[in-house]
Amino acid sequence: MRGPLTAKGQATRGRIIHGAAEVLREKGVAAATLDDILARTRTSKSQLFHYFPSGKDELLLAVAQFEADQVLDDQQPYLGCLDSWDAWYRWRDTLIERYEEQGDQCPLGSLFLQIGRNTPGARAIVTELLRQWQEHLATGIRAMQDAGHVPASLDVDRTAAALLAGIQGGVSILLSTGHSAHLHAVLDEGITSLRNAGSAPGLSAPAGIPTR
Repeated sequence: MRGPLTAKGQATRGRIIHGAAEVLREKGVAAATLDDILARTRTSKSQLFHYFPSGKDELLLAVAQFEADQVLDDQQPYLGCLDSWDAWYRWRDTLIERYEEQGDQCPLGSLFLQIGRNTPGARAIVTELLRQWQEHLATGIRAMQDAGHVPASLDVDRTAAALLAGIQGGVSILLSTGHSAHLHAVLDEGITSLRNAGSAPGLSAPAGIPTR
């Protein structure tokens, strides 16, 4: 069995994953070959199989994890600090910009089509991505509750789950049609619902809310 990687080994493995991700984005998962990845990462075949003994499928799974992490990283710093209405709108704009730039090609979705969602580890990557994403949203809603902008009675986890489900629907439509109007709509309506909940009597009125 392969033992723990040294710092240098971890760096090399990370370089291979990052380079593979670039190749797969440029050429497409189905068209990209190991030779393409070897050339981009300046890695020998023996070196690649040292870090990914099961070959291409193991590498694709590692790239899928990289792409899943990128989904959340691309939403920072706002996703991790949704403690004001301004931060919520900045997160909204950042998220829309990310998916509009991506267009109708989803690297993560393409990877799972290639390796299969039931491949060991694949479903866990998606599950963990969605769990972390929902938890960030829930943390943001709780921050707004603590600030007095959202009622304490609001079901935080259910609200975060509904918002995430709406985002996923908007993204799916964008991937199918190339248009982001539905993603715009679900984010605007989701934040507006939070604002309206915070307008109940006895709650502090949110100040400086951007007009959308």
